[in-house]
Amino acid sequence: MKFQARVFVTLRPSVLDPAGTAIKSALNQMDSKVGGGVESVRLGKYLEIGLEAVNESEAKQQLDQMCDRLFANPVIEEYRFEIQA
Repeated sequence: MKFQARVFVTLRPSVLDPAGTAIKSALNQMDSKVGGGVESVRLGKYLEIGLEAVNESEAKQQLDQMCDRLFANPVIEEYRFEIQA
């Protein structure tokens, strides 16, 4: 079966996000109509993956391994994914 997955990788809440802080600061310095009042920004990664597997359970297992080994650093990042046939 063919599956389509969307993977979201984000920093763990306990990890500082200097890039997110810089973006927040820049947004708040812009015209108030554009970015005024932004309270927080966290930067992450988004991936779309097409894969083949025998069933949804196997596809989830494959995605879990991909995320844990390649897409996310488990020390500082967390991930979640959505999958559909």
